[in-house]
Amino acid sequence: MKVKLTAMKTKKIMLCTALFIALLSIGLNAFSQPVPIDNPDNGGGGDPVGGGAPLDGGLSILLVLGASFGAKKMYHAFKNSK
Repeated sequence: MKVKLTAMKTKKIMLCTALFIALLSIGLNAFSQPVPIDNPDNGGGGDPVGGGAPLDGGLSILLVLGASFGAKKMYHAFKNSK
């Protein structure tokens, strides 16, 4: 009997968590910025939607750091398994 109660509690917690996340994500749309207008006279500037933010510098640094962290974890796991 305890197994069924535990399973029911887990399902209820997962359902409540999913509902909470769904409600939070709906509210995020209210704070979004409007799509820029492509008219340079109105200050749109003609940039594509999303702007002209560079992603290369920070993204490549994060990828290198993630790869080095993964390599370190694998090295230590291999070293400890011997």
